[in-house]
Amino acid sequence: MAEPRDIFIVTNAVDELGGLQQWAHDVSGLFTARGNRVTLIGVEPANVYRDYGSDRPYETVTLHDRRLPRKGDAFWRRRRAAQQAVGARKLTELFQAARPGGVVIAAQVWAGEWVAAADTTGLITVGMSHESFEASKDSSRYNRARIYYEDLDIHLALTDADADGWARAGMTNVGAMPNPLMTVPRTLPTLDEKTVVTLRRLSHDKGIDMLLEAWALAGPQFPDWRLKVFGSGPDEEALRAQARELGLDDTQIFQGQTDNIDAALSAASIYALPSREEGFPIAVMEAMAYGLPTVAFDCAPGIRELIDDEVSGGLVVTAGNVPGMASGLERLMKDRDLRGRLGEAGQQSVRRFSPDSVIDRWEALFALLER
Repeated sequence: MAEPRDIFIVTNAVDELGGLQQWAHDVSGLFTARGNRVTLIGVEPANVYRDYGSDRPYETVTLHDRRLPRKGDAFWRRRRAAQQAVGARKLTELFQAARPGGVVIAAQVWAGEWVAAADTTGLITVGMSHESFEASKDSSRYNRARIYYEDLDIHLALTDADADGWARAGMTNVGAMPNPLMTVPRTLPTLDEKTVVTLRRLSHDKGIDMLLEAWALAGPQFPDWRLKVFGSGPDEEALRAQARELGLDDTQIFQGQTDNIDAALSAASIYALPSREEGFPIAVMEAMAYGLPTVAFDCAPGIRELIDDEVSGGLVVTAGNVPGMASGLERLMKDRDLRGRLGEAGQQSVRRFSPDSVIDRWEALFALLER
């Protein structure tokens, strides 16, 4: 086992609802279990709060008492700079208490601005992009990653393909680190339940509108099958209206938010991932752990890192191809043997992302960067 370290994971908000924050809490717990002293840091309070539990084996800190303004005039910019300087000083104080070999992980680009403004002398510094390279390139995060991550020891993408994208863009300090699979199924599905399921935030990037269009094509041919969408988000009312316009029963489709992933996945036979953007989707990893075959849009290298099309884990469809999504669902709905073969192979494949194996990779990376 590696020597214990002080590890600081800096995010936008510690208790924000979202996959990145879940990752941060999961990894903080895994690092702590290896004997490290972990501090999970949020720049500001959450916008949409989620309770990640109070009995945490690691410390959590929030730099600012209030959420920071997002835009404004020159006065606002000066005010924001002054606030950021205060937050950076707080970070510096935390970092200076670290033992030799300490690590700072900027888990989000916005939080990386505060890390860049703090004094990280003597610490291993890591920046992370928890989305595909293409998704970053199409957003303001691309230029900010180039600015705030270029002087760190390493900038980690989620896959080798995404790391290659950053390297081609001119960054010389890139590498890759996958997400760990934290899910341990309690109840495995029989794959005989006539249910297609997805657990998604109801927002544009998650593509539920395209899944509804696909279901309007596929569902009528399989009237004994049901589509269940678990989740909440800003687009819920618009999506319900769309479902009704397509002749679908929105009250039957939308199941609301759930914390019982086991119940949702074990009662299904197919998982759908209609996202427009992804990184290394934990949702697909969870489905694979349950032996559920997935039909997914090819929206990021992380999809093909997980799913070997028609071999292991499910079927991969050209991004945005709604008829293709419908066709993939139809194939799995009518073929129990195909569901079983793809689901079982996926269940075996996803084990390579076990928590121990991923934390081993982190520890090897720390040792390499420390040389």
